[in-house]
Amino acid sequence: MMQKHLNTGTMNWKITAGIAVIVLLLLMWLVPHINRFPVLDEEVNAKWSQVLNQYKRRSDLIPNLVATVQGYAKHERETLTAVVEARSKVAQMQLPKDILTNPQAFQQFQQHQGELTAALSKLMVVVERYPQLQASQNFSALQSQLEGTENRIAVARRDYIEVVKTFNISLRTIPGRWIAAVFYPQMEARQNFTITEAEQNTPKVEFK
Repeated sequence: MMQKHLNTGTMNWKITAGIAVIVLLLLMWLVPHINRFPVLDEEVNAKWSQVLNQYKRRSDLIPNLVATVQGYAKHERETLTAVVEARSKVAQMQLPKDILTNPQAFQQFQQHQGELTAALSKLMVVVERYPQLQASQNFSALQSQLEGTENRIAVARRDYIEVVKTFNISLRTIPGRWIAAVFYPQMEARQNFTITEAEQNTPKVEFK
C-alpha cells in the first residue's frame, strides 16, 4: 500500500515538474515576443525623430540659401518664391501627436516635404545659369551643407522605413498579432513613406 502511495506521489511530482517545465519554456518563448513591441515602438519613435531633425536642418538652411541666390539672381523671382512658399507650408504645419498612425496627417507632411524638395531641386537647376553665384564661397558652403543634409534625410528616411516595416509586419503576423491583441490592444500600424525622394525631385533640365 505504501509502495502504491510512493508510486502515485512520484508520478504526481513528475507530472507537476513536467507542467512546470512546459510553463517555463512557454514563458521563455513568450517574454521576448511580448517585449518586442515596446522595443520596436521606441525604435520607430527614435527613427522618426531623426527624420524630423534632418528635415528641420534643411529648413533652417533655406533662408540664407534664398538670400544668397537672390543676390546674384534677382530675376529668378518665381523660383525663389516657390522655395519660400514651400518652406512656409512645412513650417506652418502643426504635427499632431498621432501623426504616425494618422494617414491624412502623415500624407500631408509627406506632400509638403516633397514640394519643398522639388522647389529646391528646381532652384539648383536655375543656379547653373549663374557662374558667379556658383563661384561664391558663401553659396558653395550653403550648397555643401544642403547636399549633406539631403543625404542625411535619405538615410533617416531609409532607417525609418525599415523599422516601420518590421513593426507593422510583427503587428500583423502570428504570433505578434495575438500578443498585441492581448497585451497591446492600443498599438496600431505605423504610417510609412509612399513616395521616394527621387520621385519627388523635379527632373533636371539641361540648358543649352
